[in-house]
Amino acid sequence: MQPPQAISPTHGFWNLPIDAAQHGHTLDTHLLLNLWIALGLLALAHLILFLGLAIRKRSARPARQLLVEYLPLAALTLLFAFLALRSERLWAAQRYTGADLSAMQVEVTGMQFVWYFRYPGADAAFGNTKLSLVAPAEGNPLGIDPNDRYGHDDFVTSQLVLPADREVDLTLRAQDVIHGFSVPQMRLKQNAVPGQTTHIHFTPETPGDYAILCTQVCGLGYYRMMATLRVLPQPAFNAWLQSHEAAMTEASQ
Repeated sequence: MQPPQAISPTHGFWNLPIDAAQHGHTLDTHLLLNLWIALGLLALAHLILFLGLAIRKRSARPARQLLVEYLPLAALTLLFAFLALRSERLWAAQRYTGADLSAMQVEVTGMQFVWYFRYPGADAAFGNTKLSLVAPAEGNPLGIDPNDRYGHDDFVTSQLVLPADREVDLTLRAQDVIHGFSVPQMRLKQNAVPGQTTHIHFTPETPGDYAILCTQVCGLGYYRMMATLRVLPQPAFNAWLQSHEAAMTEASQ
């Protein structure tokens, strides 16, 4: 398997982490829009305060008070409502709107203090899991039921490997406490909560290795709860996937 392409530069516009996902440009644009608006409002607020003080010293008329005080307040209210609705729609498109039916399925499970990634194998279906079967030392960290017909070809890795330019639907789970799944370069951040199943979907674009972090303080070993997302060109990913599926087939025989 060929190594992924090197990532350069390490930071994007305005020193942001490099944008390596399809939706990243839209999020970055919205972030920069907020920053520019905040800068403009800072200057405008000082101007309004100065004008307001000057007008009040002259026993301002009601019309002038309306122009200097109330109209800017109404404009600010509408502006913040616009920014809030726009950011909500951007987040909903990634978190609440379902992924395409052709999206690749991967399950992400967080536990103290490691990430596990499960692929459904050739049948494209995940097998059942049971907490009573969880045994990391025996090679079954997620408790996959060996008697489930859909679980015999599932395989688990400690590194998340994905193809470039293909949508991926991640199913997030946690076995013990709340963990925060985050990949800054993919503009991803979503909590994995015990007893709940959450989804987040995205399309990686730039091959390379990216750090997977936990953004929740999940215990004394929190500092070492890191993993790697490796994005590969489609041919290299196909080779990686076939090698793991072949290994599972041999192990089940």
